[in-house]
Amino acid sequence: MNETLEPLRKRFAELYGRSPAGAVRAPGRVNLIGEHTDYNDGFVLPIAIEKRTAAVYAPGAGRRVRLASVQQPGQDAVIDLDGRIVKGEPKWANYCRGVAAGLAARGLKLAACDVLFDSDVPIGGGLSSSASLEVATALALLGSAGLAGAVPPYELAKLCQKAEHDYAGTPCGIMDQAISVMGQAGHALLLDCRDGAVRQVPFDDPDVVLLVADTQVKHDLTDGGYAARRAQCHSAAAKLGAASLREVDGPAVAAAGAAGKLDAKEIMRARHVVGEIERTVQSVEALEAHDYARFGGLMVGSHESLRDDYEVSCEELDAIVDLALGQRGVFGARMTGGGFGGCAIVLVEAARADAASQAVREGFAKRFGRRCPVFATHAAAGAGPIG
Repeated sequence: MNETLEPLRKRFAELYGRSPAGAVRAPGRVNLIGEHTDYNDGFVLPIAIEKRTAAVYAPGAGRRVRLASVQQPGQDAVIDLDGRIVKGEPKWANYCRGVAAGLAARGLKLAACDVLFDSDVPIGGGLSSSASLEVATALALLGSAGLAGAVPPYELAKLCQKAEHDYAGTPCGIMDQAISVMGQAGHALLLDCRDGAVRQVPFDDPDVVLLVADTQVKHDLTDGGYAARRAQCHSAAAKLGAASLREVDGPAVAAAGAAGKLDAKEIMRARHVVGEIERTVQSVEALEAHDYARFGGLMVGSHESLRDDYEVSCEELDAIVDLALGQRGVFGARMTGGGFGGCAIVLVEAARADAASQAVREGFAKRFGRRCPVFATHAAAGAGPIG
């Protein structure tokens, strides 16, 4: 990926008084299908996207890591590598603190450095801005210490996931960090969240385009709604005698509901997860056959389940999906990410992508009186050095 970092390098020099020695990038992601399945040991099918967090860095003095972000002016942070790394202010740096703590816990000797971040992944937009920050932090800290490649890719993803759990308070699954680390250009990543097995699925047909529409409704996965649903899934699995909902099928959920073994919310959550795991497997078959009509139908089924059974959609996401499905050449549409706002995705014939994008923007503005940014994206490469 060719990327101009001169403005960021200049900003680093102004901030720290010298030029950076290295640069890395970590992408955000769009999940094609497989929502809220990762923490239920299911399958997910994300792609890395062009939007990313970049970090430039240079060795520092003493035993301190100094952190700054273009998006967080005046909220710089310092990590003392000789002390216990704890959560604190500013809050955005807790993701970085968690990563540093995780690397140190592996016995890796981190070095003092200065790091400056810049990201175009929308914060709270459901495109994994937090995971891209975590992975960029890890690569910058490892690069500064001469330890690039010291942590295997999937282990690095799990380390970053743990940082989000422990330092940001979000009980996320493994998908976001895994695709940021392990994404390949032109491919979706089929990830088995039970055992970490991965399969790269081609997603580079020039005749189709993936649009991302941003409601600009910001979600906060630490506000309780996400954790509540995760707890409901785990409770349902336990009542069904299963280690996770991956081990359960649709008839078992229906029978348990009829027998009164699950409460109403547990039935709904389990029904979504079990169905979504099956839809994800079927989606891979459809993509490999270039059967975009079938894939689009599975996208719509996913959105309806997320809206009705998982209850994580919102009026704006539903409107985007409805607007998109009314356009010629659109195969399917669905919300993507954790929900409660964020983005929806639209799979459309390339020749009709501009018209579909315009229809969504105009229809959204007419209904809600504000903008809905829409951009096309492709399956991009995972995290790595720049230049």
